[in-house]
Amino acid sequence: MSVSGVQNSANDNSAYGGVADNGGSDLNGLFLQLLVAQIQNQDPLNPTDGTEYVSQLAQMSQVQSMENMSSMMSQNSTLIDNLQVLSTAGLVGKSVMVQTNKIEVSDQTVEGRLTLAHAANTVTVSIKDASGKETSLELGAQEAGQVNFSIDPQELGLAPGNYTLSVVTDTGEKSVPLEISGTVNNVRIPLEGGAALLNIPGLGEVPYYQISQFGGNADSNKAA
Repeated sequence: MSVSGVQNSANDNSAYGGVADNGGSDLNGLFLQLLVAQIQNQDPLNPTDGTEYVSQLAQMSQVQSMENMSSMMSQNSTLIDNLQVLSTAGLVGKSVMVQTNKIEVSDQTVEGRLTLAHAANTVTVSIKDASGKETSLELGAQEAGQVNFSIDPQELGLAPGNYTLSVVTDTGEKSVPLEISGTVNNVRIPLEGGAALLNIPGLGEVPYYQISQFGGNADSNKAA
């Protein structure tokens, strides 16, 4: 939009109506004030072409549409966050399975599940503590698919602490998916924002998006 002859009006605080620091909802009023000032101060001997006003109005309409879309997206994001909080709150006391290779050992048995892409004659779950000491849980020969296992700290002589799991097979299969089951004790929403955190015995706090199964546990999936 041409501002020739309207600089004084544009610099006048009353022309802006005190909206310099306001949101996009005031853009329309500011635009109309500037447009009126432009018309009032145009050269009578060389008036502005009417099509230019139409073009300016069209551009303003596009700006308003973008502002409205941005506002709607922000509202939708807030709604999604609120729905996530409500859904995670409903998980308290429920059984879930979490895809992870880290566990917190206490005196309770940890139930887990791994998924093999190929059948193997020997399958071993490696349990490594923070110092690097490794304990092996032998699962023997297994068919391809889901394989359930239990980690009994007393039986394996595991001291309380944090451990990292990995799977070794005689087929050399890499990156075997691991899941650990547990019951959600509570849900915490980080004050700094981000995904909701679920407190699960044997796992500690894990992000909501690591859940791989709602309901059931590894023990209930064992074949009879």
